[in-house]
Amino acid sequence: MDEENLRKRKGKHNREEDGQPIKSDEPQTMSLQKQVGLISGICMIVGTIIGSGIFISPKSVLANVGAVGPCLTIWAACGILATLGALCFAELGTMITKSGGEYPYLMEAFGPIPAYLFSWTSLLVTKPSSFAIICLSFAEYASAPFYPGCDPPQVVIKCLAAAAIVIITIVNSLSVKLGSYLQNFLTAAKMIIVTIIIVSGIVLLAQGNTDNFKDSFKDSKISLSSISLAFYNGLWAYDGWNQLNYITEELKNPYRNLPLSIIIGIPFVTVCYILINVSYFTVMTSTELLQSQAVAVTFGDRVLYPASWIVPLFVAFSTIGSANGTCFTAGRLVYVAGREGHMLKVLSYISVKRFTPAPALIFYGIIAIIYIIPGDIDTLINYFSFAVWIFYGLTVSALIVMRFTRRELRRPIRIPIVIPIIVTLVSVLLVLAPIITAPELPYLYCVIFILSGLIFYVLFVHFKFHWAQKISKPITMHLQMLLEVAPPEEVTE
Repeated sequence: MDEENLRKRKGKHNREEDGQPIKSDEPQTMSLQKQVGLISGICMIVGTIIGSGIFISPKSVLANVGAVGPCLTIWAACGILATLGALCFAELGTMITKSGGEYPYLMEAFGPIPAYLFSWTSLLVTKPSSFAIICLSFAEYASAPFYPGCDPPQVVIKCLAAAAIVIITIVNSLSVKLGSYLQNFLTAAKMIIVTIIIVSGIVLLAQGNTDNFKDSFKDSKISLSSISLAFYNGLWAYDGWNQLNYITEELKNPYRNLPLSIIIGIPFVTVCYILINVSYFTVMTSTELLQSQAVAVTFGDRVLYPASWIVPLFVAFSTIGSANGTCFTAGRLVYVAGREGHMLKVLSYISVKRFTPAPALIFYGIIAIIYIIPGDIDTLINYFSFAVWIFYGLTVSALIVMRFTRRELRRPIRIPIVIPIIVTLVSVLLVLAPIITAPELPYLYCVIFILSGLIFYVLFVHFKFHWAQKISKPITMHLQMLLEVAPPEEVTE
């Protein structure tokens, strides 16, 4: 397939300057298909947010604030912040209906450099390493029943995690519908364990197990630094609230389904998280919860024995569901960055037969497997998750900027401007808090890594050196034939 033949296959598009979507005259186009409805959208949000976080983060949140009352307050506040952030993204997502999450919004508001730095950081560090961590936690829970009384060997955990990444990547490369159906199934499975924990907690409360809620603010450690760090851990469990914006181009009727999925999905997750934490505190004191290695497993041992084995099983379902949602959406970021010329062109190509961004998903899976090899990347993710909030803050500030610089754009959803201002201020606080409270060199390394993307931008994107293109052109051609992929339609929304 040479470029001339591919160009002949492309349909002509009429550009409209008023922000309306651009429609093709041709019935069959080489672009991502709109196959994700409202139910799948809600499942994508719920399924991606509820992963390993709620089974691990309660310990970290409690450790920072020291008491039950502030702990539950932080969980509720994190849910509110995630909802406000997602509403900002809903306006951005319906105003600029391109896949790729923050990437196209930063491109429209601030130009190519911040967008490139976002894709650089996300593609090579934050997203693949979080995908790897989720798969590692899945592997630990899945292998635990086979090694009673001891920790599973690291080789077993890493091999299982790598297998999970390979299977999820293959499923999402084969079919958008298959990936979407798998997400719906795994979301249903994880809602079973969430329901079991919540119902058990309500029954225990009704039986009078309320001792841990008396004087719930006693012994609390309230300070700006402790609240900020507690928020940090809580928001890690809520991460995924912006996932639908990565697949806007594949949403059926995005003007209706994007905001509805957010308004239904995130408050639902918030209620679940608060009730799960209440359930934990019905059987564990603050001290016992802090001493527990895996809070959900401890809860299962105390409440569901002898059927406590169902907890690690369903937590494994929950984490694999979160990993699937992360892969399904983040593959689209590689695809959009490649389409804009910020990554290898072949990464933006689409499977001719299956209409999925297969090269992008395969690239993402390979990077995630590389992160599994060293294994201990929890510390790495802690330092790089603060980079995530740099870009969340930048993206929401882009919304404020475009209210003044891009007035002509059509806005099917228009939120009060006070909401993006609040989210921007909170994100600034979240970025500065860990640096102020515990200044460490890795934060500096993180900033240096983000800025080092500028070197690649100048060399390969701005100047476009010929020797780099001479090397990449034959690689692109061979990969195109091997994977049966073609360039996407050049649609500009």
